[in-house]
Amino acid sequence: MEEKKIKARLELEDGSVFHGYSFGAAKSVAGEVVFNTSMVGYPESLTDPSYYGQILVLTYPLIGNYGVPESRIVDGLNEWFESSRVQIAGLIVSEYSMDYQHWSAQKSLGQWLVEHDVPGLYGIDTRMLTKRLREEGAMLGRMLFFTEALDFYDPNKLNLVEKVSVKAPVEYGAGEKKVILIDCGAKDNIVRNLVERNLRVKKVPWNYDFTNEDFDGLMISNGPGDPKMCRETIDIVRAAMDRDKPIFGICMGNQILSLAAGADTYKLKFGHRSQNQPCVEVGTKRCYITSQNHGYAVDGRTLPDGWEPWFVNANDGTNEGIRHKTRPFLSVQFHPEAAPGPVDTSILFDDFKRMII
Repeated sequence: MEEKKIKARLELEDGSVFHGYSFGAAKSVAGEVVFNTSMVGYPESLTDPSYYGQILVLTYPLIGNYGVPESRIVDGLNEWFESSRVQIAGLIVSEYSMDYQHWSAQKSLGQWLVEHDVPGLYGIDTRMLTKRLREEGAMLGRMLFFTEALDFYDPNKLNLVEKVSVKAPVEYGAGEKKVILIDCGAKDNIVRNLVERNLRVKKVPWNYDFTNEDFDGLMISNGPGDPKMCRETIDIVRAAMDRDKPIFGICMGNQILSLAAGADTYKLKFGHRSQNQPCVEVGTKRCYITSQNHGYAVDGRTLPDGWEPWFVNANDGTNEGIRHKTRPFLSVQFHPEAAPGPVDTSILFDDFKRMII
């Protein structure tokens, strides 16, 4: 049965207006408008902390047809999701399926958004909207209901990592080798991949000083916003590098490691958010299809002596990973843990384990 239609609109900072109908919480919000070109995986994407503060546009035309699975905790982790809550500020789609069907579905996407107090709009021309974002770049926007007034809001001016990171250390697994995971907004699947490889994980807050603790390897997670806001994290990673323990960074972890090494980062025009980004390994020229979600990138030209690019994006030539030539430090801009997306690069977790052992 079709739900009662509530009209609302999306306004961009350039004056563009897109009218649609509500299928989530009837609540006005503001944030940065970005787009994702993935065909599936909205439960995982919407719970990815890297989207915190963003109004997400899904380019695939039909959304909601397989509903949302049950929220269930297994071994301290969310079985189907990447965190305990919907992280986006708002959701924009072209067509929303009022009916859903899937063996794991427990509720509709609209019901889920209402539970988490997140607005959603359908009936928007997402092709036109995405074209504008590609041409002009990611823009500030606001989803407005009724006659409410709301100022534009730039989430990147804040330390978003502080808002999504754990407040105290959490441990997972019972392996002999211990990995410190700096939680800049870590997806649960990073922890799953480490625990599945019989590694013991201690997930710590973004500004937690662990440099005097015993550990066998360091993982730096993904996260939202500008990595330069994480000054404390950068300083801690720089100090940890003196221990010469293996370090592996993912997404924002790639940027944090680069900044700690002395390189620079910058904001991309519209970012990479998809499940189909081709990344070429420098040297072997082997190409991998990767899952991505980031709005900032490493300036490969600024890498100091001793460091080298590891992966490069085949579409636009941007940096997709770095590594040290002689020390056990490396990182990637894409998501080897995927969720959603291809698992072609999950082998990097095996490489990290071999470095530790």
